[in-house]
Amino acid sequence: MHRTLITSALPYINGIKHLGNLIGSQLPSDVYARFCRAKGHEVMYLCATDEHGTPAELAAAKAGKDVADYCAEMHKTQADLASGFRLSFDYFGRSSSIQNRELTQYFAGKLEDNGLIEEVNEKQIYSNSDKRYLPDRYIEGECPNCASTDARGDQCENCTKQLQPTDLINPRSAISGSTDLEVRETKHLYLCQSKMRDTLDVWINEKSDWPILTTSIAKKWLHDGDGLQDRGITRDLDWGVPVKHGNAEWPGMEGKVFYVWFDAPIEYIAATAEWAAANGKTDADWERWWRTDKGADDVNYVQFMGKDNVPFHTLSFPATIMGADDNWKLVDFIKSFNYLNYDGGQFSTSKGRGVFMNQALDILPSDYWRWWLLSNVPESSDSEFTWDSFQQGVNKDLADVLGNFVSRITKFCRSKFGEAVPEGGSYGAREEAVIEQLTDCLKSYENNMTKMEVRKSASDLRTIWSIGNEYLQAAAPWTLFKEDPIASATIVRFALNLIPFYASLSEPFIPDAAETMLKAMNAEKVWPTDVKIALNTLTSGHAFTVPDVMFAKISDEARDEMEANFSGI
Repeated sequence: MHRTLITSALPYINGIKHLGNLIGSQLPSDVYARFCRAKGHEVMYLCATDEHGTPAELAAAKAGKDVADYCAEMHKTQADLASGFRLSFDYFGRSSSIQNRELTQYFAGKLEDNGLIEEVNEKQIYSNSDKRYLPDRYIEGECPNCASTDARGDQCENCTKQLQPTDLINPRSAISGSTDLEVRETKHLYLCQSKMRDTLDVWINEKSDWPILTTSIAKKWLHDGDGLQDRGITRDLDWGVPVKHGNAEWPGMEGKVFYVWFDAPIEYIAATAEWAAANGKTDADWERWWRTDKGADDVNYVQFMGKDNVPFHTLSFPATIMGADDNWKLVDFIKSFNYLNYDGGQFSTSKGRGVFMNQALDILPSDYWRWWLLSNVPESSDSEFTWDSFQQGVNKDLADVLGNFVSRITKFCRSKFGEAVPEGGSYGAREEAVIEQLTDCLKSYENNMTKMEVRKSASDLRTIWSIGNEYLQAAAPWTLFKEDPIASATIVRFALNLIPFYASLSEPFIPDAAETMLKAMNAEKVWPTDVKIALNTLTSGHAFTVPDVMFAKISDEARDEMEANFSGI
């Protein structure tokens, strides 16, 4: 049995995420997790809320709540939305957990022991108006590299150059907009990433199967300009993991916390420990996924994330794991994604522009969103959500192809043979040709799913659905019924067998519809290994029911109304 560890980039705690966030990591990772389970893998699929840092403090203050209470409430909200979209996490953890606190402090201690932590007296921006030190991302200004006016103090998203806050031209507070800033000296811990540059370079060069998007970003950060820089891992904040050397106090670091980028990826490991604690498991049960000296050598570890998270997952987190030098599992494959834009622009929380996860579930069932997003996933380039495209994806693929096939054949059988699979005769040349066609398509589908080529997999699945409609249209059992009811019954039996076949293959993409099909056909989910055997599973006399309309079409009027409602202020 294959053992597959899957992690999705952690959604930040300060609010409900939009569809672009959802397709950037969580949905594709869920498809892969469901596929691996269907293929018989032992799967550990993890995610968590990323809860530390200034944005959490500010969001809590804006809501008039204690930051810990705010994070607890938002974790439940995000967990509920994940469930609404049928994200099949084995555990959805929290980076504020005691497990993550202890592991973060452990890793920092190991890194310091191994000579990879330095204390640095650095100059940091203090906002007199806000009366606080400003974290890097809460300082904005002009990028010295590309002149973008919206660069942040940690990175320019326009040119992706790594920055220090003092590099910015005309800096301002992102909290208040104040330019009343001054530079103060404070002591912090730095992770000596530069000492790991050659090791990381060799490791990344070995990953020839990784997406070009992943490796190109990693190599750019490694080699552009002065190359990989040492990075501060502590901050002068109240909310976060207290700075300790393992279990011991860290002299000079009193009152400081670890920087959120340092503790957040460690939560992948901690979430597994949280899973163990929540399910009455032992440390050995979670360590077998992460410790190479405890059995993790045979684990295939896959990470899913948007391209903005690639630098930390290809460089900083691996530097932490490698630098600890204590038998921890490194990622085997990083699947990264470009951005989903919204209808000619960008999603915007402040302007109410775009669809957010809670709003999407209020409008339509999750399968509608899952199908469109996954079949238009931004893999090779950025993609764009438009209401016309969404309407077409739902109406043509789900309603006209899959839903129509299931409705036509079950209703026809009920009207002519009753709600049981008819006997008919043996399959003939037409059916054998379809079996051969489906066998080729299944092979392509499995190959693309194994390679995590999500858009190609969706295209394969759409083709598999279409084959059933084409067969039914050409065979026309309704026409044949009058002159040769036995031949008509054979066609019906073959077509009815396609429904559980489709359900099992479709489950990673549209799990609710798959469940509906299986329940209607009184069948179990079984991933097919032989198409011919799969299409002989439902035998004569097997009872079924006709499902309700699986996918309601989106009218032009409804499309226009939704487009207007989510166009922004």
